[in-house]
Amino acid sequence: MNVLIVEDEYFSAERLRKMIANMDASMHVLAVIPSVFETIAYLQNEANTSPDLIFLDIHLEDDNGFRIVESLNLTIPVIFTTAFDEYALKAFKTNSIDYLLKPINPLELQASLVKFKKLNATLPPASGANAAEALVAEKYKDRFLCTAGSRIFTFTSIEIAYFVIEEKATFLRLFDGRHFAVEYSLDKLSQLMDPAQFFRINRSLMISITAIRNIHAITAGKLKIDLDPALGQETYVSADRVSAFKNWLGR
Repeated sequence: MNVLIVEDEYFSAERLRKMIANMDASMHVLAVIPSVFETIAYLQNEANTSPDLIFLDIHLEDDNGFRIVESLNLTIPVIFTTAFDEYALKAFKTNSIDYLLKPINPLELQASLVKFKKLNATLPPASGANAAEALVAEKYKDRFLCTAGSRIFTFTSIEIAYFVIEEKATFLRLFDGRHFAVEYSLDKLSQLMDPAQFFRINRSLMISITAIRNIHAITAGKLKIDLDPALGQETYVSADRVSAFKNWLGR
């Protein structure tokens, strides 16, 4: 896996390089580039190896890092690194995997790399920019931006166990147990989410197939589902959805 680091602070770049090497020996840092101009030149040069992932500082010595994304219409996945948090929303509107604040926390870096690998694993065989273009062209929604207080988080669909309506609001529940409000109704999510991964089992719940722990046939036409993480209440498939649910399980 080829990585490009765009960073104008030498010690920050070296620290990041060492952390990447210690966490994943399969990740090869192609180069450390300190400026927008040099990065654009590197990426436009077909003789250079195309990176699979770019760590991009926002404040560089000659311009704003977003200039690289905008100038090249960049489709290579990006993890933004910065000492400032005011650009988070803009970063998540680009082809970004994550947004890390300096000094970079090793655990947060590791989580970002895991997220990137999970995204890559869902793509058909491809490399470099082609894989990123496939990610951008994905038909179904694969990323959610959520807030908790002043903090901003982004999650991919494979991190989500289910969507649930609680007190007239829609929440997503992650496999690690955390939950966040989302701005979509379940009706809208039924259109946005990959039907191979998510199924709406009743009026208030849409689940990921990987969140199913057990299925119990209560009667011929009634199914009870055990979820992981647990919902906190008994969960049933609506009678009018049982047939479609079984077809979904066996597709």
